[in-house]
Amino acid sequence: MAWMLADGDDVVVHVTLRERAASRHGDVRVPLTAVRRVTVEPDWWRALRGVPLRGVSVPGARYIGTRRHHAGVDFVVIRPGEPVVCVELRSSASFQLLAVSVPTRAEARTTARSLVRAAPRLDTSTPCRQPLPVPEEDSAS
Repeated sequence: MAWMLADGDDVVVHVTLRERAASRHGDVRVPLTAVRRVTVEPDWWRALRGVPLRGVSVPGARYIGTRRHHAGVDFVVIRPGEPVVCVELRSSASFQLLAVSVPTRAEARTTARSLVRAAPRLDTSTPCRQPLPVPEEDSAS
């Protein structure tokens, strides 16, 4: 089971050997300065965006790997029925979102709190995860 933590100046998503093989990606390491917002999503399906790029997507069972959408790429390790810790990242990062399932809501809140304490520049304007921008709106501005 993957887990997320603050390690020095980075957020790290550690993946197990099986998850590494399924995602075709090793541990993900992103600077804490790239973290924009940390939230807990109690409904696992709300953390999924876009279509699978690399990895394994078994509907209703597991979603492991990268997912592509018009705003970029997300890295997910999601198991249905479990809350998900979502870390939104700034555009300078290699991913737009890191989403990792945890077994309980209490564990999800604890993980999120530790990341919030470690991240230096969070956007606290809203406690909710922000939706993807609509492509038509992006080109109009």
